Amino acid sequence: MKTLINKITVAVLVLLSSSAIGQKIQYFRPNDKAGLNVFETSKKDTVPFNGLAVKVGGFFSQDFQALKHENNAIPKIGADGVNANKLMALKNGFNLAMANLTIDAQLSDGIRLNLTTYLSSRHHEEAWVKGGYIQFDKLLFLKSDLVNSLMENITLKVGDFDVDYGDAHYRRTDGGNTFYNPFIENYIMPAFATEIGGEILYQSRGGFLLSGGMTNGQLNPTVVDPSAIDPKTGKANVTAPAFYGKVGVDRQFTNDLRFRLTGSAYTNKSNTSNTLFNGDRTGSHYFYIMENTTATTDGNAFSGRFNPGFSQQVNAAVINPFLKYKGLEIFGTYEVAKGRTIKETSMRKATQGVVDLLYRFPAEKENFWIGGRYNTVKAAMAGNPNDVTVNRMVGSFGWFMTKNVMAKIVYVDQEYKNFLPTDIRSGGKFHGLMIEASVGF
Repeated sequence: MKTLINKITVAVLVLLSSSAIGQKIQYFRPNDKAGLNVFETSKKDTVPFNGLAVKVGGFFSQDFQALKHENNAIPKIGADGVNANKLMALKNGFNLAMANLTIDAQLSDGIRLNLTTYLSSRHHEEAWVKGGYIQFDKLLFLKSDLVNSLMENITLKVGDFDVDYGDAHYRRTDGGNTFYNPFIENYIMPAFATEIGGEILYQSRGGFLLSGGMTNGQLNPTVVDPSAIDPKTGKANVTAPAFYGKVGVDRQFTNDLRFRLTGSAYTNKSNTSNTLFNGDRTGSHYFYIMENTTATTDGNAFSGRFNPGFSQQVNAAVINPFLKYKGLEIFGTYEVAKGRTIKETSMRKATQGVVDLLYRFPAEKENFWIGGRYNTVKAAMAGNPNDVTVNRMVGSFGWFMTKNVMAKIVYVDQEYKNFLPTDIRSGGKFHGLMIEASVGF
């Protein structure tokens, strides 16, 4: 698979002329500073269609890590004599660089194709396809005035793509792409997954938006019939589709004032491996944090995050407010999720709250920013009589040297509470600095 992807990538790059690589794409989120605070792609028809157009883009990020961690978990000695609860000894240094390759093609007027490949990431150090989809903003081939009128407000998407649950996934780090995230790492409990399905989005000229979609509910699809018995139903497990939706408003009141508020929901009543809260194939940018001495880069790729373990069944809802007044930005998340694994008969609950506060300056250019994030998660864990809590504070300072080159430095402080004494996260803490340089084009 890796060899095939590499050959296809090289062939595409060779065949594409330099004039095609930089062509403009309709209804597209830019891969640079212009993509900041872009959520759904706009319905503004600003790019004329002049035939097939292809844009090859990419993202690259390099991190320097200076983090320290500690815990007080009781020793857990295995047959090999190794203490599984002893944390990895860390030093200051550079992490594995991450890079993404994006190919966007304007196939017809109002029809766009996207293909994204992770060239290098923590979880998959080799090239790995993230996903691809076709987006329809016009359906001119149907030759219907009624359809053309409806499509002035409607967008259709089909393929393997990011599930549009919540707004935080528009601001997240995605492997080598850290341009839209003012901080280096994502949430403690990030809701993000690429799933196969279809989506419909309605956007009014007044800022109202409504969307809905159906997917397979899986990151790694399979045609193998599940054989496990669900103890809740007493019957063989089934793989049911996932459904999600969003409703909200996004208004630009003046040149200085923008307000957005959305509510989203996601449900999957039965699955073999739902990954709504564990669907990132690139991994955390906090390397080896709270991992033991036998950890590996790719085998323990999600350091510093919390997975509630809702692989069999999950119901989730989230509210996201966003306010931008001149250089001031506030983005919030309040999320409630319930779910279980196939070994459980009752649902467990997890809640998450996040507040981002940023100030971008100077006026008009906004090439610099300073900001902070507070992130807290409280969740019930199987086998633990007490709800666990994970808290994180992050401070950030960043600089767009150009629209394509960015650097940022962050300080992070995270703590773990109420984990069982036998859990490596018991009494866990980590803190320190990280520096990141990024390129996007």
